[in-house]
Amino acid sequence: MAKKRKKKRNGKKKIILFVFEILLLLVVLGVLAIYNSTLGRINYKDKLTDSQAGINDDLHEETRKTMHGYLNIALFGLDTREPGDYKSSNSDCIMVASLNYDTNDVQLVSVYRDTYLSVGNGKYFKANSAFARGGVEQAVKMLNSNLDLNITKYVCVDWKALIEVIDKLGGIDLNLTSEEVKYVNFYVGETAGTTGNSADYLKGSGSLHLNGVQATSYARIRYTAGDDYMRASRQRIVLQAILDKAKGEDIATLTSMCTAVMDDISTNFSATEILGLAKDVTSYNIANTTGFPFELTTKIMSGSGDTVIPIDLANNVDQLHKFLFKDEAYEVSDTVQSISKRIEDKTGVSSKSEAVNTSKYNNTVGVDGTTSMKEKNKTTTEQTNQNDSSDSESTNSNSNSNKKTSKY
Repeated sequence: MAKKRKKKRNGKKKIILFVFEILLLLVVLGVLAIYNSTLGRINYKDKLTDSQAGINDDLHEETRKTMHGYLNIALFGLDTREPGDYKSSNSDCIMVASLNYDTNDVQLVSVYRDTYLSVGNGKYFKANSAFARGGVEQAVKMLNSNLDLNITKYVCVDWKALIEVIDKLGGIDLNLTSEEVKYVNFYVGETAGTTGNSADYLKGSGSLHLNGVQATSYARIRYTAGDDYMRASRQRIVLQAILDKAKGEDIATLTSMCTAVMDDISTNFSATEILGLAKDVTSYNIANTTGFPFELTTKIMSGSGDTVIPIDLANNVDQLHKFLFKDEAYEVSDTVQSISKRIEDKTGVSSKSEAVNTSKYNNTVGVDGTTSMKEKNKTTTEQTNQNDSSDSESTNSNSNSNKKTSKY
């Protein structure tokens, strides 16, 4: 009897163990299914070495140490009519996102696509052409060599990817002027047609709810006041709106969004790295944004047309490192100094050239459109003037006080 009971107990243990194994297998299969439907569908690329990424060999050691505390990522939005084509297009949108590991603050910089820079192989041309000349690797090299950065990670998206993200989030709310609505409707047909979406046209202006096609069309506008500087601002406004909307969504919505977009992005982040970044998405905060170059002018260049020329690239790069990394001790590398001198020689633009004021297009944090940008800039200007006035009064008061003291 004892042997029979023992056999029964052993039999039950085997059954329980078998059921547990089946459940474990189902869980593993479920995880694999989710992975294959999301992260497993990303167009992963190999990790870039420092040499492949074009990181300058003569970066000062202190600069390397400072940047080590940040994750610097290149973001490219491609000007392509063929979804998923990441080989031969110009990069319509070029951004550098710098994530501070300690604070989770993100600094966002738009590099104006028409900026005259070294694009590789001794060629100087518009920055957006680097992608078409040598794919994402050449585009990353262009950023690192000209700006003394250490980028080895990148994400590439096209119109279709942006549309799908916004639609899965249920659209975004932006404030549009009547002129912007006119141009959104001008672009909607092409944006929808090349991505297989329906063309829904906007009516009215002011605070509007935009779907993916409409928001992507908004990000393409460059014919209003501000030209390409304002377009870069619109691109950042859309990106900020997406992040803000994503923070408030549930897991099901975010999973659906990821599933939809994974076929349409190219990156060299691994699945593990993406999951590691994604778990902290609610704590990320876009702290500051700007456009680059800070000091610039425009000029018609042979072979490239209307071009943005940095006024003293080396000085602009110095300002960039202060903006991104608060690096007051940064020293420009000899490589960037050489590129800066070459740009001056080829364009005739020097530190004495008259600059175009683009400061009013830089700070897009907390705004939902160009109207609120103008209001923010107006408030900032008024505060600055008040501070200057107060400083002046304080100086005069101190001066008078000093005079009285000396008199007595």
